Amino acid sequence: MAAPVTACFSRSVQFANRVELSRQILSRLNCDLFILRHLGSGQQLLAKHWDNSQGGSPADIPVDKLKITYSRSSGPGGQHVNKVNTKAEVRFHVQTAEWIPEEVRKEILVKNKTRINKAGELIVTSEVSRSQQRNLDDCVQKISEIISESSQQPPEPSAEDIALRAKRLEKRNLERLKQKKIQSSTKQARQINFD
Repeated sequence: MAAPVTACFSRSVQFANRVELSRQILSRLNCDLFILRHLGSGQQLLAKHWDNSQGGSPADIPVDKLKITYSRSSGPGGQHVNKVNTKAEVRFHVQTAEWIPEEVRKEILVKNKTRINKAGELIVTSEVSRSQQRNLDDCVQKISEIISESSQQPPEPSAEDIALRAKRLEKRNLERLKQKKIQSSTKQARQINFD
C-alpha cells in the first residue's frame, strides 16, 4: 500500500516542481502576462496572452489550430542531443487564423515577412532548452509577442513633434540648397570662356 501513495506523492511533487520551474522560466523571459496550462491527463494545451493596449482581458491562442513538430536540436549536449527530439517548431496559416483580428493579421504579414513561407504559414522555432515542453512554451510565447506587437497602434504625434519635424525638414532643405549652390559655383569656375 505504501508504494502507490509514494508514487502519487512523487508525481504531485514533480508536477509542483514543473510548475515552479515554468514560472521561473517565464519570469526570466519577462512573460508575467502569459499563461500556459496543462489540463487533465490528455495534456490539452491552453494558451492565453494579454493585450494590455486593448484592455485586460485575455485572448485565447487555440493550440489545436497550430501545427507542432519536434526535431533534433543543434548545439552542445553530448549523446542526449543526438537521441531526443527537443527542438519545437510551431506554424499556423496567418490568413485563415480567425482567432486573430483582420488588421492584426495584415500587420503580422507585413512585419514578419522572413518568418512566413510560400504557403503563408508563420513559422516559429525554439531550441533554447533541452525540454520539449519548455521549447513549446517558448514558441507559443513568441507567437503571443508577435500578436501583441502587431496589435499595437502607433501613438499620435504631438504638436511639439510636428513642429520639430517641420523645423528639421526646413533645415535639411536649406542645407541641400547651400550644397547645390556650392556645387554650381565650383562647376562655373571650371568653365573657360573663349570670348
